[in-house]
Amino acid sequence: MARFLHLLKRDSPPLAAAVVEQNRRETGAEVTVVLLEEGIDAPKGVTVKTLGSDLDYGQLLELIFESDHVVTW
Repeated sequence: MARFLHLLKRDSPPLAAAVVEQNRRETGAEVTVVLLEEGIDAPKGVTVKTLGSDLDYGQLLELIFESDHVVTW
C-alpha cells in the first residue's frame, strides 16, 4: 500500500488536484493532503489536515517520514 502526502499552498497549480485524484484512485493507496495555509480548497475523498490547526511542524515531519511519496506544490 502506497502512502502519498501532498503539501499544498495557496498558489499550488491546478495540476495538483488532478494528481491527488489520480493517487486517490490507485488501489490500496492512502492519500493525505496538508494545507500549508488557511483558506485553500481541500480535495475531496482524502485525509486533509491544516498546518497550525490540525498539526504542528513536528507532526508534519512525522507524516513526511511515514509517507512513501511526498509531493510539494
